Amino acid sequence: MNNRAIAELVFHLGRIASGEGLEEKLTPAQWAVLRYFALANRFSRTPSAFAAFHSTTRGTASQTIKSLETQGYLSRMRSENDKRSVQLVLTEKASGILANDPFESLVRAAEVLPQSIRNQFANTLQRMLGHVAQERGKPPFGTCTSCQHLESCDDNKDEQTPYACGFTREPLTVEELNEVCFNFVSGKPS
Repeated sequence: MNNRAIAELVFHLGRIASGEGLEEKLTPAQWAVLRYFALANRFSRTPSAFAAFHSTTRGTASQTIKSLETQGYLSRMRSENDKRSVQLVLTEKASGILANDPFESLVRAAEVLPQSIRNQFANTLQRMLGHVAQERGKPPFGTCTSCQHLESCDDNKDEQTPYACGFTREPLTVEELNEVCFNFVSGKPS
C-alpha cells in the first residue's frame, strides 16, 4: 500500500468516527471538545490547551466551548491556584451524552484487533502523529506514562499521589497518568 493510501485511510477513519449528523445535534467540533475535556488532565482543561490540541484558533475554540456551556455540557471553574485562570469541566449532561459518543465505534474497532497488533498500531500512529506535529510546529500532546516530566515519589508516604509532574511540581495520582496533558514532552527516560 502506498503512503497516500495509508494517509487517506487514517483521515477517512477519523472523519467517519467524528460524529457528524447524529441525533444529539452536536457538530463534530462540539464532539471533539467534549472528548478532549473528558480526557484532559487538570492542567490541560483550558480553552487555549484545547485550541492547541485541536489545531484551531483560540477564537474558534472559544465559540465552540461557549456554545457547549450554553447548552449545559460544560461549566467553568476558577482555578484554585490561580484565580485568574479557569478550568472547564464536563457536566453530568455531558457525561451522559458521551456514553453515546459516535467515536466509540472506532474504539470497538480497535478492541477487536489482537493485542500485539494494537500495540504496534498505537506505536505507529504515535510516531506518525509526532512527525506531523513536529513538521507543522504543533505541540505533541500525550499522557504522563510516556512523558519526560513524570517523576516517581518513592519518598512520598501518601499512596494516593505516588507520582509528580516535574513541569508543574504538582503531585499526580495513578488515575491521572493516562489523561491527556498540554505540558507533555515525549520520550520518558527509562
